[in-house]
Amino acid sequence: MARPAMPIDPIAEARRQWLAHGWADAVPGMVLVTSVNRAQQLLVAPVESTLRPFALSFARFEVLRLLAFTRDGRMPMGSATARLQVHPTSVTSTVDRLVRDGLVRREKHPTDGRATVLAITDAGRELVERATEALNAQAFADVGLDEADAADLVRIIARLRKRAGDFEDPPELPEPL
Repeated sequence: MARPAMPIDPIAEARRQWLAHGWADAVPGMVLVTSVNRAQQLLVAPVESTLRPFALSFARFEVLRLLAFTRDGRMPMGSATARLQVHPTSVTSTVDRLVRDGLVRREKHPTDGRATVLAITDAGRELVERATEALNAQAFADVGLDEADAADLVRIIARLRKRAGDFEDPPELPEPL
């Protein structure tokens, strides 16, 4: 059951308090961080409730979906860690649970004896397809913003991520001869 709306915006009240305490220089950053944190909570709640019946966390779903997107359902663990942009320990812990549940296998890397390859199992592939259908219908199809606002927000966040070093623009291709 949803709780009733608050009579005031708590972030606006926090802004007022920051100003009253003489922290005006930090107000824009505090408001941004607090707003994004609350938005993240609002966006993640339907994802978590949708994945709960599948016994998946979003991290476990992401690993399965990443593997299912590959041509043969396999990827070196290091590549998965880089693409998921999380600490290797987190990926290892997530993969441990997926292996325990029979959704992923660890395999020897064919050319690098130090590396491990992750492989999605048939059960993992079937589960991630069902979970993806549910997420698309119950969490991703309506995030509470119209398409234009969602696209604007994604562009702004992409600029923040790029400045933080998450990615680089692809190099320009030379003109054909």
